[in-house]
Amino acid sequence: MRLDHQRSFVPGLVATIVAVTSVVASFSALSAIPEYITQAVADKTRPTDDRDLDAKRKPAETLAQAGVKPGEVIGEYLPGGGYYTRLLSDVVGPKGKIYALETTTWGDKGVDATKAVLAEPGRENVSLDLAPLGTFHLPVKVDLFWTTLNYHDLHIPKYANVDMAAFNKLVFDSLKPGGCYFIVDHAAAAGTGATLSPTLHRIDELTVVQEVTAAGFELVSKSDILRNPADDHTKKVFDPSIRMQTDQFVLTFRKPRG
Repeated sequence: MRLDHQRSFVPGLVATIVAVTSVVASFSALSAIPEYITQAVADKTRPTDDRDLDAKRKPAETLAQAGVKPGEVIGEYLPGGGYYTRLLSDVVGPKGKIYALETTTWGDKGVDATKAVLAEPGRENVSLDLAPLGTFHLPVKVDLFWTTLNYHDLHIPKYANVDMAAFNKLVFDSLKPGGCYFIVDHAAAAGTGATLSPTLHRIDELTVVQEVTAAGFELVSKSDILRNPADDHTKKVFDPSIRMQTDQFVLTFRKPRG
């Protein structure tokens, strides 16, 4: 009887421990956000449109997950409107550097938006590189290669026929040993690979992991901070019912030191 009692008790105990551990882990993650990230997010000079998106994009948690630090050199691929460019610039500070790696493939819109960021006071640590989609130029090896909500675009043939193996190898070669490759993107249904990238602008997380690790990277962390179980993965990411609220995966890869 004692053994049977233990068998019925242990699963409940395990479940309780797991629940408590999850709460503690979540609390620790939130309390571990460095002050320099908190200050960057709180910067009142950020555009109102950017700050209005913070509740959905969770920039403090995302920057902390990537491990961005003052003094780092970062390559930001496809910065778009500069939402993260400004934050990264503030975090790395005057001793750091942001290389905004923009594409000429989409015309002037994205390029002009990035140029506008560079023209802002205090953005001397940001410089602009222009290249066709699927390539970029970095004059030095960087600590972190960052791309958010754009990896799937490399799989859209009407934009460019990007050789993903070559692109990820270029990222690998552009990083310092031990440097990280940080990717956030809209999740597609499991098993769909990149087939939905041209229509829904989504990509299967496993496909990203397979492509990036094939270039020599190690997957070192995943985060659920931007997950949304209410997203059924069938809508285009620009659909008003799901825009800026899609289910998103957050992956950090590392280039081996050896």
